[in-house]
Amino acid sequence: MSATVLVVDDEKDLLDLVKYHLEKSGLKCLEARDGESALQVARDRTLDLIVLDLMLPGLDGLEVCRKLRKDPKTANIAIIMLTAKAEEVDRIVGLEMGADDYMVKPFSPRELVARIKAVLRRGQGQESTAVQKVGALEVDEGKHQVTVQGAVVELTVKEFDLLCALMKANGRVLNRDQILETVWGYSNAVDIESRTVDVHIRRLREKLGTEQSRVVTVKGVGYRFESESH
Repeated sequence: MSATVLVVDDEKDLLDLVKYHLEKSGLKCLEARDGESALQVARDRTLDLIVLDLMLPGLDGLEVCRKLRKDPKTANIAIIMLTAKAEEVDRIVGLEMGADDYMVKPFSPRELVARIKAVLRRGQGQESTAVQKVGALEVDEGKHQVTVQGAVVELTVKEFDLLCALMKANGRVLNRDQILETVWGYSNAVDIESRTVDVHIRRLREKLGTEQSRVVTVKGVGYRFESESH
């Protein structure tokens, strides 16, 4: 897999360890030690994914994530957040800011590489020319583009994959475990990972605007996509 990953952390030993494992796996690795440097690299280079530490000198990881998502040049770069904090709220805030995934320190470098590759595979998707149109919503898998009433909707990699997974279920309800396995590549989900699905569903609905009601919550079960007129 030929891809460029930016690792942002102020711990040199961790940077060296992650870089070693990424390059051993065939990924190109760039480094940044603080938030401002990370933003500069993201704007100057073509990146496929950013591994972003929450606790950074100067701009913290949450602020860096927010700025990346606001800039059209960097809005679609996949982000995996690293955090040493055990509190659920820190991870949820990161997801709400637009991170695609998270890992808690200390972590296994091999698991991080596996997570990175899973995110990249889903981001690249299949070479598809499929275009689905439902109401004012249009999803072009080939271009990796979503429009509502002709206006482009900026979705993260995970939001796009989530929408496609729901649409491809053809009206069937997907529970959280099925969504985690399909979109994130997880199995045996824990509570925090189930909350990940809920956060992304909420963000997806907000971005779909007038078509948000098509993403339906089935209480106690999961979510489905409503393709009928409403």
